[in-house]
Amino acid sequence: MKIKAITFGIAAAALGVLGACSAQAQSVGEQEYMRSCATCHGVDGTSNTPFSDLLTMAPPDLTTLAGSNDGVFPMLEVIHLIDGRSGLRGHGSEMPIWGDRYSNDADLAGTYGAELIVRGRVLELAEYLASIQQ
Repeated sequence: MKIKAITFGIAAAALGVLGACSAQAQSVGEQEYMRSCATCHGVDGTSNTPFSDLLTMAPPDLTTLAGSNDGVFPMLEVIHLIDGRSGLRGHGSEMPIWGDRYSNDADLAGTYGAELIVRGRVLELAEYLASIQQ
């Protein structure tokens, strides 16, 4: 189990470096995706990643969310799933609750400022996901 965790950590760091190298050409949402999501969901959002063997639950293809919803990107549902603090747990317990993690990063902004930062990061990420729909 430790080997999986170490390998997963190395993979996440490698993807982070790759994301940082091309950060200038990326939107804020794409940068957030590369930092927070690409390890599990793949760089292109199709969940085609060499690290999927390390996961106990297969992550969904994020490029087909609109197609699975009659051609309409389910923005609010996606925001709730990313944020995770609303009680909706569509990923079971496998996906991290990013709202809590982002909130920890924003603690210096005070209660209301931290909430604005969290919501902004989640919205930027959801907007990026909307932009990669097939």
